[in-house]
Amino acid sequence: MKHKILLAGMFVASLFCSCSDDYLDAPAQSTLDESVIFSSPDLAAGAIDGIKIPFGETNSYRGRFLPYYGLNTDVEWYNSSQTVSDGSDLCTYDAKPNNSVMNLSNSTWAMMYSGIERANLCVRGLRTYGNPTPGSDLGYLLGEALTLRAIYYADLIKAFGDVPYRFEPLTNETLYIGKTSRDEIYKQLLKDLGEAAALVPWPGETTATSSVERINKAFVKGFRARLAMAASGYQQYPDGVRRSTDPQLSVANMYALALAESRSVIESGSAHLESSFETFWKKYNEEYLIAGGESLWEIPFSEGRGRMLFTFAVRHTTNDQFHANGPNRGGTAGPLPFVFYDYDQADTRRDVTCVPYKYGTAVNNIAKQELGALNTWYFGKYRYEWMTRRVTSSNDDGVNKIYMRYAEVLLIAAEAANELEGPSAAAPYLKEIRRRAFPAAVQAVKVDAYVNALTSKDAMFRALVEENKFEFTGEMERKQALIRWNLLKTKLDEAKVKMANLSQRLGEYAAVPSTLYYKFKADNVSLDIYGLNRGETVDPGAAYSSIAWTWTGAAADTKINSLYKAGVNPDNRQFWPIWQVFIDGSNGKLTNDYGY
Repeated sequence: MKHKILLAGMFVASLFCSCSDDYLDAPAQSTLDESVIFSSPDLAAGAIDGIKIPFGETNSYRGRFLPYYGLNTDVEWYNSSQTVSDGSDLCTYDAKPNNSVMNLSNSTWAMMYSGIERANLCVRGLRTYGNPTPGSDLGYLLGEALTLRAIYYADLIKAFGDVPYRFEPLTNETLYIGKTSRDEIYKQLLKDLGEAAALVPWPGETTATSSVERINKAFVKGFRARLAMAASGYQQYPDGVRRSTDPQLSVANMYALALAESRSVIESGSAHLESSFETFWKKYNEEYLIAGGESLWEIPFSEGRGRMLFTFAVRHTTNDQFHANGPNRGGTAGPLPFVFYDYDQADTRRDVTCVPYKYGTAVNNIAKQELGALNTWYFGKYRYEWMTRRVTSSNDDGVNKIYMRYAEVLLIAAEAANELEGPSAAAPYLKEIRRRAFPAAVQAVKVDAYVNALTSKDAMFRALVEENKFEFTGEMERKQALIRWNLLKTKLDEAKVKMANLSQRLGEYAAVPSTLYYKFKADNVSLDIYGLNRGETVDPGAAYSSIAWTWTGAAADTKINSLYKAGVNPDNRQFWPIWQVFIDGSNGKLTNDYGY
């Protein structure tokens, strides 16, 4: 019987571009057996699983939202930003409503609302027939449904700003509606997540919460804290970039909520940082799914769906000893060229995050690392070579998307504590992040002395902006953070200057070596590279080959300036437009703002 509700949800994607009243006049399939489905934990669990189906649809998160949203920032970019295309337009703040990548009846917008409709049906069914109480299986499922709905809505707001408010299943009367201020949606989401937090257990407390692919209390509270910070932050409204004027979403209220929720997670002991940054990312690529560590929740993809490595991994030119995912996989995006050089040389996050090599053409199925170019780096957080499973699909890798991890909870706590209580209250959380990043031998200087010197709120805030950069580059969380800090264009312009200085070896990049030396290690696959660190300028000897590590001329200028499209102000293009197919199918109810 659960198939009835899953199939009913599949109609939703088409409702926003075309729909007949005849469909809605008939009894909805999802209601035929609701009394049976939502009074049975096993059947209801199947319906909740149906909410997750749109994540993996071809033109949804899998192939459209995750590969493009969050690029370009001051730390990461689409590696082909300089090439004019509808794909690059999505990243360079110049997307048009008829964008061919997104202007599809089954693209991200439709799939997100499909997930929301599935969640609405489940929420209604559980409330009506399930008696969902804290500690009960049905109570957990209601908490999961509320949270999954909030995830879809949070991402809609990130991508599009104001959107239609749909928190009840569709009817004839609600089929065509206009947009609602995101302030109202934020308030509903915060309320829903407050309810969900009371319904779902902590990580590992039950079988359901033993996996990071299922919702747990630590994630709900952390996610609620993230949304509170976003709701009170700067963002583009139809009348300009500003904070919300709704008293409920004031900085005082929202930062207090975020601090309380993040501290609740921290004090629970239900999550923790992995022992090392590299260990965490290796376990991620190994698809370690046990809850209670650093990953709080992941968008679950089956082995045949999902494109996290396919899109973002260190580039592999051909099938090789590490994967059979097809040619030229990974490397679609990467860190901006200067990011590696902005890290402290002792910071262990640097070499995990920023990779200067790719894997070349395989010979006898063995590929070797080869250096690329100064203007093209790869995200080392995603690596086929760290997987324990060999990917054989030519279209997908099946590796989950980490939606939130414990490090973010610590940095939210630090930011909120700094604002409300001052830098000394923020210091312990920042120290915990940096203590994991730096070896014990340098922690007295790089952790304690560094943080203790941040004695003003402004100094602490600026340090937290930088720490977010070093912790999260490559996770595509930076864009929303820059927006809520009102730093989007400021930091993008700063990044352009940094890239120009690096290409010309000026200012802070004057001492970056312009020659790299390399040889193969004993495995005859991995490169031993000399010249990446400042000061490594002496030829290490005949065993090494060398390449020029330069980036100059018109090509450099073109790529640097492609961080955002010429003539565009990113602060006036914080969102994608609603795609034309949905405007046309809205019966005149939907329009675009922001000059689209």
